[in-house]
Amino acid sequence: MRDNGGFPHARHDSRNDVTEHDPAAPATDADEAAVEHALRVGLDEFELSEEDRSLLDADAGDLDDGAGADVRPVVAVVGRPNVGKSTLVNRVLGRREAVVEDVPGVTRDRVAYDAEWSGRHFTLVDTGGWEVDAQGIHLRVAEQAEVAVELADAVLFVVDARVGATDTDEAVVKLLRRSKKPVILVANKVDDQRTEADAAMLWSLGLGEPYPVSALHGRGSGDALDALLDVLPEKSAVGGAYARGGPRRVALLGRPNVGKSSLLNKLAGDDRVVVDDVAGTTRDPVDELIELGGKTWRFVDTAGIRRRVHQTRGADFYASLRTQAALEKAEVAVVLIDVEEPIAEQDIRVVQQVIDAGRALVIAFNKWDRLDEERRYYLEREIERELERVTWAPRVNVSARTGRHVDRLVPALETALDSWDERIPTGRLNAFFGEIVAAHPHPVRGGKQPRILFATQASTRPPKFVIFASGFIEAGYRRFLERRLREEFGFDGTPIELAVRVREKRRR
Repeated sequence: MRDNGGFPHARHDSRNDVTEHDPAAPATDADEAAVEHALRVGLDEFELSEEDRSLLDADAGDLDDGAGADVRPVVAVVGRPNVGKSTLVNRVLGRREAVVEDVPGVTRDRVAYDAEWSGRHFTLVDTGGWEVDAQGIHLRVAEQAEVAVELADAVLFVVDARVGATDTDEAVVKLLRRSKKPVILVANKVDDQRTEADAAMLWSLGLGEPYPVSALHGRGSGDALDALLDVLPEKSAVGGAYARGGPRRVALLGRPNVGKSSLLNKLAGDDRVVVDDVAGTTRDPVDELIELGGKTWRFVDTAGIRRRVHQTRGADFYASLRTQAALEKAEVAVVLIDVEEPIAEQDIRVVQQVIDAGRALVIAFNKWDRLDEERRYYLEREIERELERVTWAPRVNVSARTGRHVDRLVPALETALDSWDERIPTGRLNAFFGEIVAAHPHPVRGGKQPRILFATQASTRPPKFVIFASGFIEAGYRRFLERRLREEFGFDGTPIELAVRVREKRRR
């Protein structure tokens, strides 16, 4: 009997029962669930780490980034300007997300982030600084902070322990008391034991125990967050205050002078961005909300990527960093390629940068209205040769100058984003791998044939699959599996990751 690569023969028997009267009938959900159960049981014979077991036990709903966001409790971070609110936000998030600078008033709007501590998920809202007798823009910033408190389930009130309680802090305390929201008092900038006495002075504010914290170094932040979880409700009383999703974020990328700014201006119907024949006109990413195809999109024009970041200097170096940051914040990237010029190494590098960032991808060939027959012939050959590894990316032929076919960007973007968000049920995934491995088993190497034991989708955005195997899976076979995954499930417009975990049988 031929080895079916580790997938139970019982599966094929059950399929035969189902398809006895109709050979073309597909497997049912019950069949796929039976396959998944049998393979999970079989995994018990192998050595699995805690990380493996947590992945296998993960609920399918955990992969939905937006799931339950409207019922997550909301925490507002408030305080005077320059007390370290955004630094504390970054500390909680575990990454440099909120903009931090050593001058007061950098944060002006309410900015919501998804945060997690000790397994509890909540929405963290960074706010601008409060000031007494604020006027002009500072008044509007203070008003935004007040709104943040009203739309919160709990408040982290940040005070500079080295300065102590000020008149502004006292005014904020009065407002917090009127709101009747639970408040955790964070005494920030307590970098060592010598300054803990400064934090103790903040008992005078009457908000209970001040938690000494150094947001910059992380000292004491865990204790403050533990206290926050004690007063945080399981579900938000202000559900929907910070709706998830919003406009999908699209980054326009490409080497200099391919027409990114011209395309943004055409989409916006206005000269929003400076356009010039001189390459490198754009230095800072420029955001624009644009109505397209009946939806609102957030397009970001970026600086042209000239060469590798470490080879740039001066303004170009910082422009490259900001372009990379814009890509990280985007969900899908439109890479523009100038059809008048041969496809260059720089174009390939930009495409690879999008793949490395794990973002959905659409390739737009710009200046199509200037293409003649001879150049089209050579362009098709260049596409076959240079872009052979991204045949899965939707392609659109546009003219940023005339606006020709720019409307075709919408279906391409929607296709790429749908694939980027797609999740394959575990039962269906394992049934699919069972068929593939039975028909095309892994080659025998050194007298051994690695078997695929179980497969699961670990995450979306981009889709990442984890395969448990009894031996090393060769790169060529991994590419084969990825190609068949795309043929079966689509995934047009998104990179997909295939990770293999080799596990050995338990010793008896």
